[in-house]
Amino acid sequence: FGRPEGYLERQLRRWRGQWAKVATRELPGLGALHDRLAASLPASGAPAVVHGDFRLDNTILAPGDFGRIAAVVDWEMATLGDPLADLGMLLMYWDPVCEPVLGTSHVPSANPGFPTGRELAERYAARSGRDVASIAWYQALGCFKLAVIAEGIHARYLAGQTVGTGFERVGSAVPALLRSGAELLS
Repeated sequence: FGRPEGYLERQLRRWRGQWAKVATRELPGLGALHDRLAASLPASGAPAVVHGDFRLDNTILAPGDFGRIAAVVDWEMATLGDPLADLGMLLMYWDPVCEPVLGTSHVPSANPGFPTGRELAERYAARSGRDVASIAWYQALGCFKLAVIAEGIHARYLAGQTVGTGFERVGSAVPALLRSGAELLS
């Protein structure tokens, strides 16, 4: 599973390198967000298994009890590291700024019955015993990662390599995600 030391630094290097492979345009906000994240790395707590793409879409809900997760799927990015990265990514997916990537009303907060991002973080802290005081940094990391992922989708769309609708909107999410990440670090 790898070594947990240096997990956050490796994440920043990996996603910055991925940007170099998929970029379709010059966006100074990406370099600025990367540099701010690198300059303000939080101290990681005790390492744990990190899913790498933890979100509602990667869960299977219990039949008859839709408030309970029966399984988590899509583990190919799992490793040992800072589990707050998973919480930050989950909270990123809770934010409407990612709607162009996921689709309208796909963001949980756009639907009735879901807790707010703040409530999620508080529940996580209460159940895990972990300090979530620096969660904004992890959310900003989630913005950075999703901006790179969205740019890759946008690149495939521009190359005519997507099938279906909605892909024409994904590219617009990239600058918004970078701005959102920068605001979280302000």
